[in-house]
Amino acid sequence: MKSLGTFVLIFFLSLVFCLPLTRASSGDTETYAVDPIHSTAFFKVGHYGFGFVTGSFTDISGKIVVDRARHTNSRVEIIIKTESIDTNNSQRDEHLKSKDFFDVAQFSSMQFRSRSIKKSSTNLYEVTGDFTLHGRTKTLTVPVRFIGEGKDHYGAYRVGFEAKFAIQRSEYGMTKYIPAAGDRVEIILVVEGIRQ
Repeated sequence: MKSLGTFVLIFFLSLVFCLPLTRASSGDTETYAVDPIHSTAFFKVGHYGFGFVTGSFTDISGKIVVDRARHTNSRVEIIIKTESIDTNNSQRDEHLKSKDFFDVAQFSSMQFRSRSIKKSSTNLYEVTGDFTLHGRTKTLTVPVRFIGEGKDHYGAYRVGFEAKFAIQRSEYGMTKYIPAAGDRVEIILVVEGIRQ
């Protein structure tokens, strides 16, 4: 019932879109719109030390700009609607939307805007940017893995990324029910972008 940490996922998740692609190209900048149907932020937060509550945010939008020749010119902006939280329990979801947690009436979204991108190894990047949640902004660096790219059966060109990391929800002013509902939130963000 206290999946507070949930929100954090989403935001990190956002980081994924910043990453430059590995395929060589002319060096021209490419713009990708985040596909909300194939993008999700998953999270896991402790419950009384007995187990975990898991869930996701499903309303993700944003833009990924990729410069294959110069990673430093790539950038991303991600927006996640806090109203879209889903823990497979409607009563818990409504509680998470309340002032005890996300307070969706006042803070309707989480946002991430990249500052820099660094390649750490083949298909792996470190993306640093500003993440705003619950009215607080912090700078985060998140590891992101480039999954792949290519045309789908409709002819649209797609790219995919995955990010795995953890945050402390208390750092964003969400302290209700700690430690019954864990402070540490583990997040997996999976994102697909469609070239415009």
